[in-house]
Amino acid sequence: MRWEHGRRSDNIEDRRGMRVGGKGLAGGGIGAIVLALVVMYFGGDPSVVLNQAGGLMPVPTEQQASPSSPEEEKLKEFMSVVLADTEDVWGALFKASGHVYSQPHLVLFSGAVQSACGHAEAAMGPFYCPGDQKLYLDMRFFNDLAQRHDAPGDFAQAYVVAHEVGHHVQTLLGISDKVHAARSRAAEAEGNALQVRMELQADCFAGVWAHHANRERQILEPGDTEEALAAAAGVGDDRLQQQARGYVVPESFTHGSSEQRMQWFSHGMQSGDPGQCDTFKAARL
Repeated sequence: MRWEHGRRSDNIEDRRGMRVGGKGLAGGGIGAIVLALVVMYFGGDPSVVLNQAGGLMPVPTEQQASPSSPEEEKLKEFMSVVLADTEDVWGALFKASGHVYSQPHLVLFSGAVQSACGHAEAAMGPFYCPGDQKLYLDMRFFNDLAQRHDAPGDFAQAYVVAHEVGHHVQTLLGISDKVHAARSRAAEAEGNALQVRMELQADCFAGVWAHHANRERQILEPGDTEEALAAAAGVGDDRLQQQARGYVVPESFTHGSSEQRMQWFSHGMQSGDPGQCDTFKAARL
């Protein structure tokens, strides 16, 4: 990905090495089992995890500050450029539709972090919190993405950020509130299905960003699209469940299958039109 000459965002909060204490995501019985499965999934609103876990108990956590390596600092700079590029793309798209795009902040943390959605551990993976409109990311997740999910490369990392920004777009458009309200009234299987559609829309929005960023700034290099698709496939519910349990339960999906995630990212990237990302009206995902 061609990024070195890109604009840097001012909306980066570096909390790496900060001490964190608060309520952890500890629970017992079935709630703990559900939590253990959900936190393995990638992206999304952590309130989904918090609501499913139940019976939270205080778990004090401390992070000791440690110096950043040159590699980490370069990755931080890369994250800043990707975030800036999402700001430019979505700012222009919102302006074209007569709206103002409110830019989210990206919080970099190590180990654990406190957000408006509660205390979160790095094991949850990257997430977006609508309560404070911030993205949260422990950059060590990218090691897991490359090694465990077979998705190395800088454009795979950019996809991660763009997906979480997609959730921010959903919040600004009022989609998140509608989905959460509908899920609160729905049975578990129906609620999961709604969450899948929400996650696939965020994948599509990530593709929309990639379309416009490449058209305006020619960021893509050979192999970049394949990197993003590998990341989308690597965090599909079917693949994660197969790795964790040895079998797949489609009714429990909350993010979509590998094929679905790749399909909707590709759809957004090919069309460049957020209006083509209405997964909630799609007859087939």
